[in-house]
Amino acid sequence: MHPTIEWKDGQVVMIDQRRLPLEEIYLELHDEDRVAEAIETMVIRGAPAIGIAAAYGFALGVIRLKPGADIAAEVDRIQARLWETRPTARNLFWALERMRRVFETGRGLPLARLQERLLAEAMAIDREDEDICRRIGAHGAVLIPDGATVLTHCNAGGLATAGYGTAIGVIRAAWEAGKKIRVLADETRPFLQGARLTAWELGRLGVPYQVITDNAAGWLIHTGEVQIAVVGADRIARNGDAANKIGTYSVAVLCHENDIPFTVAAPISTFDFSLAHGGLIPIEERPAAEVREINGRLIVPQDAAVRNPAFDVTPARYITAIITERGVARPPYESSLAPWRD
Repeated sequence: MHPTIEWKDGQVVMIDQRRLPLEEIYLELHDEDRVAEAIETMVIRGAPAIGIAAAYGFALGVIRLKPGADIAAEVDRIQARLWETRPTARNLFWALERMRRVFETGRGLPLARLQERLLAEAMAIDREDEDICRRIGAHGAVLIPDGATVLTHCNAGGLATAGYGTAIGVIRAAWEAGKKIRVLADETRPFLQGARLTAWELGRLGVPYQVITDNAAGWLIHTGEVQIAVVGADRIARNGDAANKIGTYSVAVLCHENDIPFTVAAPISTFDFSLAHGGLIPIEERPAAEVREINGRLIVPQDAAVRNPAFDVTPARYITAIITERGVARPPYESSLAPWRD
């Protein structure tokens, strides 16, 4: 597949995920404000991909500066603009913090040299992600039984990363290892990341799948059609509580009730070890239009009141395993995750 996001000819190029699966449109973004808007409007989404986009946006903003500019003030402005785009995804802040460290260590350099360093760091974040996801996939694939039907929610595939995927990376690695699996992909209202994006990716990979409505998951789990659930995450607290796309908590409870493994796949950069538990994770509220409309067409009464939390938090007690590039953590997570708090 074409890269989710890349640096090309002095600009950030990304696939417009809002248009999939009907159209493959690539946007060329020439400044940090357009990158920020792309993150906000979900042209690009998924925690690792958001982090990569933020890193490129930071570098792009500094590259656009001219000699004589108040560089420190401009960097503060660039970082603040990107920082405010999506409050839940930990990778956004992790990437910006990493870019900021590069800036701070290079403050005394000529502007052109500083720009080179920042672009190199953004490219490194991008490049490292695929390797990280492949390692997540390798660790997670062993948890998928041969012949299993795997349930997933939202999209944690190549489109949510640099190109390989976290949860879908686990599924992909199991498939590439020769396991005869199939996938049930929750549609994931209201943005339909499962129906539009996960289905698109699995089709291209050749993995057998079926799209199901979100409210079908419980019955299919209960009737024995699902052997394991694998989802991604946008932020994980140090006790193992995990924030992911709204509806994930419901899937976890259903799996727990029916004694089905519920697993989370995410890179270490998604962990927020400063937070003791998931109740401290900020939950983004998205625009009401995402619930009121589908493809711009109103589906509720014009004056309907709407709530649109974009994420929920699954308590660690419902999570069977957390799959990372460093291995698989199991409860109790306070102790199993402790060695990775560097």
